[in-house]
Amino acid sequence: MIIAIAGALVISTSAPLVRLSGVSPATSALFRCVYAVPPMLALAWLERRRLGPLPRRTTLLAWAAGLTFAFDLLFWHHAIAYVGAGLATVLGNLQVFLVAFAAWAVFGERPSGRLMVATPVVFGGVVLISGVFDSAAYGSDPVMGVLAGAATSVSYAAFLLLMKAGSDRAAGPLAHATAVAAVAIAALSPLFGGADLAPAWPAHGWLLLLALGPQVLGWSLITFSLPRQPAALTALLLLVQPLTTVALSAAALGERPSPWQLAGCAVIVLGVLYGSRRAPQPAPDPDGEQDAQVPNTSTV
Repeated sequence: MIIAIAGALVISTSAPLVRLSGVSPATSALFRCVYAVPPMLALAWLERRRLGPLPRRTTLLAWAAGLTFAFDLLFWHHAIAYVGAGLATVLGNLQVFLVAFAAWAVFGERPSGRLMVATPVVFGGVVLISGVFDSAAYGSDPVMGVLAGAATSVSYAAFLLLMKAGSDRAAGPLAHATAVAAVAIAALSPLFGGADLAPAWPAHGWLLLLALGPQVLGWSLITFSLPRQPAALTALLLLVQPLTTVALSAAALGERPSPWQLAGCAVIVLGVLYGSRRAPQPAPDPDGEQDAQVPNTSTV
């Protein structure tokens, strides 16, 4: 759990670094992967020497994860441009709900009744962030920011589930996924506004920091933790990221979401915290069997 939290804290700097680079969304998405590939390949080589080559199934799942990660980054970096670093990160982390329900179908990790109750509440928070009822909403286009954030969540959830299903390794699958994401972003960038292949300094410096910090260190820590705990718990721990990003964006970038948008953030976070709590475990009876009248229906 500590490793996942540390990874989430590191990747919480992603969106502010994207904003500080000042480049187009496709450019920042491309270079955060391109610059991350060499150190990730070095870590994967060290892991391969210790554990042997990756199984074919793990490699194929990592490639699929890389494709979903490409869409995740492209949509998310556009959301940052539309609605700011803090709000875009909150919206991108709606993946908590998608992961929980998908993990039920794929891994048998059944979501709790609390999650079912919290789902419409959380999406009410999304409406508040969109600025539909708010003349003072922050961002160049809050509605487009919400749509891009929702697309980010779908892609992000698919990426987390594919990485969890791959293996208990960290560096190898992430290196494959990052390399595939770089190629996919380069191919898809014309559909997302195009990428500048020669950004000037200091943009290169911010992009290099984005790659080595959040992309390499942050995601290595998170990928290491994914197979070692339930998928929905990992998604919950990653909520550390949006909360920290909102604070960093306010302090470093001067982002000032409206009161209604901040209320939407609070609704989302509180709803996810409530919905992701574990159900109380029934005490075993003297014969060592659980009370059949209080079944445990949640692993969230």
